[in-house]
Amino acid sequence: MLESEYQVLESEYQSCEQLISVFKKVFYNAHKTRLVRGGDEPVYLPASVTGTDNQVVFARGFFSSGLHETAHWCVAGAKRRLLEDFGYWYVPDGRNALQQRAFEQVEVRPQAYEQCFTWAVGRPFNISADNLTGKPGATDAFELNVHRLTLKLLFADALTGRAQQFFDALCDTWQNPFHVWQATAHKQLLARIQCLEANLAE
Repeated sequence: MLESEYQVLESEYQSCEQLISVFKKVFYNAHKTRLVRGGDEPVYLPASVTGTDNQVVFARGFFSSGLHETAHWCVAGAKRRLLEDFGYWYVPDGRNALQQRAFEQVEVRPQAYEQCFTWAVGRPFNISADNLTGKPGATDAFELNVHRLTLKLLFADALTGRAQQFFDALCDTWQNPFHVWQATAHKQLLARIQCLEANLAE
C-alpha cells in the first residue's frame, strides 16, 4: 500500500472514530444507543436483539454510511426504534423501476438529513439511488425531492429533534458553523433545484 493510500485510510478511520464519539456524546444517555462499525450491510439492532444497547450499525467503516444510518435513526419514531431495522422490509440492490420508486419514497427524508449532516462536516453530498445492479429508471424526481426537503430543513427551521441535535454537534465538532457556509448551501440548493425542475419539465 502506498503511503498516501494509508494516510487516506487512517484519516477516514479517525473521522469515523470521531463520528462514533459524537453520536455517543449526544445520544447515549437519553437513548442508550451507540453508532457501531459493521460488515457489508448496515442494520439497526434494538436492545432486545443485542441484549445490551441499541446499535446503529454502519457498513464497512465508511464515514458516509455512518451519516446515512444515523439519518435513518433520526427519522425513526420511538416504536420503530424497538424493531430490528426499524421494522422495514428492504428490497436489495437489483430493484426494477417500480420497486425503485417505492424505495425512493421512504428515502427522501433520510437522505435530506444525510445531506445536512454531510455538509455539517464539510464534505460534498451525493444522492444515492442504492441500486447499482438494477434498472432504477430516471431518478431526477427523487433527487429534486431530497434537495427541496434539505432546503426546508436548513432554511425554514424544519430541522428539529435528534436531527437538529446531531447537526449542531457535527458543526461544532468539525468546527464548521452553519453561518459560515449557509449562503453557499442556499445558492447551491436553489441552482440544483432549478436545474432538476427544468429537466423534468422537458
